[in-house]
Amino acid sequence: MKSKLVEFGDGTTMHCWVPKKPTNKPALIFIHGLGANAMWQWRFQIQPFRGHFNLYIPDLIFFGKSFTTRPERTELFQAQCVMKLMEKLGVIKFHVVGLSYGGFVAYQLAHLYPDAAQKVVLIAAGVCVEEKDIREGLFKVSDLATAINILLPQTAANMKKLMESSFVRAPKVVPSCLLQDFIVVSLIISSLLPC
Repeated sequence: MKSKLVEFGDGTTMHCWVPKKPTNKPALIFIHGLGANAMWQWRFQIQPFRGHFNLYIPDLIFFGKSFTTRPERTELFQAQCVMKLMEKLGVIKFHVVGLSYGGFVAYQLAHLYPDAAQKVVLIAAGVCVEEKDIREGLFKVSDLATAINILLPQTAANMKKLMESSFVRAPKVVPSCLLQDFIVVSLIISSLLPC
């Protein structure tokens, strides 16, 4: 795969990992979640899937090397950007896999462009979660800021909350120093990975 920056001409530039030499295999887009970039999230899926698909692994806007000067900040805008990227790369039909926040983007992509998005896989994306689900305790948070602090933990306490929400049987005892080290090392590793 090779790294490619694509400018849209509207203040938006997207970075994407693309096939070195596209073949007649179907296209597959992997869309990462929050707190990650394309390669950090999907690097282990490249080898198993590249024999069957032309892989396209973009950094969403404000992740990795993708950015915009435009004011939009929604998953709808992200989906429009991914579609524009695919058009600029000459890809008109594709399958898409989205993880977490990337699942919301993939869902919007399929909704907006049903002729382009062939098959869609959503992983750990609560696109069908309703307000009643939150009220009934599916994800107990008081506001968006609290949710962000848990989903993108910067402290050991928030990492523990994320683990409690993520695991069926979360470990009962994990030293705070280990969790804090994990946060720091994860940030360092993600900054060193090619993106």
